[in-house]
Amino acid sequence: MENEIIERAKTWLSDGFDEATRNEVKRMLENDPAALTDSFYRQLEFGTGGLRGIMGAGTNRMNIYTVSMATQGLSNYLEEVFKGQQIKVAIAHDCRNNSQLFARKAAEVFAANGIKVFLFKELRPTPELSYAIRQLGCQSGLVITASHNPKEYNGYKVYWDDGGQLVPPHDKNIISEVEKIQLANIASPQKQQLEENIIIIGEEIDNEYLQKITSLSLSPNIIKKHKALKIVYTSLHGTGITLVPKMLKQFGFENVIIVEEQSKTDGNFPTVASPNPEENEALELALRKAKEVNAELVMGTDPDADRVGIAVKNLNDQLVLLNGNQTGSLLIYYLLRRYKELGKLNGKQFIAKTIVTTGLMEQIAAGFDVKCYNVLTGFKYIAELIKTLEGQEQFIGGGEESYGYLVGDFVRDKDAISSCAFIAEMFAWAKDNNMGLFDLLIQLYMQFGFYKEGLLSLTKKGKEGVAEIEKMMENFRKSPPQTIGSSSVEIIKDYLIEQEDYVISGDIEPTDLPRSNVIQFVMEDHTIITVRPSGTEPKIKFYFSVRQELLSKNDFEKVNIQLDKKIEALKEEMKALAK
Repeated sequence: MENEIIERAKTWLSDGFDEATRNEVKRMLENDPAALTDSFYRQLEFGTGGLRGIMGAGTNRMNIYTVSMATQGLSNYLEEVFKGQQIKVAIAHDCRNNSQLFARKAAEVFAANGIKVFLFKELRPTPELSYAIRQLGCQSGLVITASHNPKEYNGYKVYWDDGGQLVPPHDKNIISEVEKIQLANIASPQKQQLEENIIIIGEEIDNEYLQKITSLSLSPNIIKKHKALKIVYTSLHGTGITLVPKMLKQFGFENVIIVEEQSKTDGNFPTVASPNPEENEALELALRKAKEVNAELVMGTDPDADRVGIAVKNLNDQLVLLNGNQTGSLLIYYLLRRYKELGKLNGKQFIAKTIVTTGLMEQIAAGFDVKCYNVLTGFKYIAELIKTLEGQEQFIGGGEESYGYLVGDFVRDKDAISSCAFIAEMFAWAKDNNMGLFDLLIQLYMQFGFYKEGLLSLTKKGKEGVAEIEKMMENFRKSPPQTIGSSSVEIIKDYLIEQEDYVISGDIEPTDLPRSNVIQFVMEDHTIITVRPSGTEPKIKFYFSVRQELLSKNDFEKVNIQLDKKIEALKEEMKALAK
């Protein structure tokens, strides 16, 4: 083991650290060299969105000390940018173990720096934090959450004054400030500072936020006709339970059935292996409940309630889970269809999606003569686009493949609270038009093309994993494949060097997007494969998009199987290429 790691760990045995931390470091020093290395080989990286990591003792772990250092660095940057102003921040937290502790610790460090803090008194959804920043005129905000990660993780997600997550130049500038911080630099609050600078907030923000969502409803009269629609909802032990049932009731739905076993907030997530609605297992209890009560719609939100997964009945009257691309496409179609029916389209509106999200959304937008913008992966880039176009073009809605959607622009992050309301409204509208959502989805495939997507994630943990992922990306750049899945590669988009290489003609074009460590291969048969390291997890991700014509509803199953087989073959090929 490197002496530097051992010496760094020994500094955590001093009286400046609490007893539990000292004992854990001592245990690792004496008995667990592997854990010691992973806990201390680096400082937990303050990435472009904040912190995320395993909780525990050490410089590479989420704990009150790394949270305090991040908060001091953020405080310093805020004081530099907003010099002479009374700086205000809002703080929320999710259900995870230590989330409330970390939120309080961050609030105290801000207060010690003379910054006014609006602290939610209890756990609240991430999108409400985004709303609160704008509503309360804050310069920044943060939410303590690790989103849908396993229970061992927690995180520290930072927002700017527009209610969106950090984007350049603030992300890199804050990273620089945080890297300068030592524990000795952290301001310690006096009692008077805590009393003067920390303001507890709660129901008053809830009510404003829910009312704002309700004002966007496009089909209130249709909801009245279908108010008895049976909806099963699960919060997966997270923050969604605080607002989703209220939101659905306020929209007019009177028959919402809660999965009680998962309604208790619990950072151990005792009923699921992972609280991620992208994984089928997470919604098993909700599906079971829906079958018991013969519900028509199932919805489940992740711990911080910015993502939602749904299930609807298929052509055989069986409940099936939809993926994020399918739900997002349905939602975009519904919004644009209703805008058109209500005479609200005016040529100055747009939708937005990320570069790894289905091309079906783009085709739907074109069908309504509405602009569709593609942005880098991460909802913060949709928020940045909304801000850039504010006053020029109106944002109707947007989404990303990882189950995050947004309706309207008063929140600047993906929002499962409003999404649940609009998914239920969309379901009622479809029912009023003698359709189920699955029927509508097939109609979209027949009209715009049958798009199918897949995801392959390779987990590479620890110090060695980081190097392995870097090596994979380097290999794809130096030796890109000429063919994938028997189809020629026509375009290689390298977002790190901001260029599109048209392989056959040799032409080079700019990507017109910011630099990002992403490579995209566009094939002759319209298949798209995107490769990128995860920004929040120790993974390298491969996104697959394939397309085929669907001429008849009767051909759905056959074409669906063909596309599935194609994606599975592509996954195996990319695994081999990644070695």
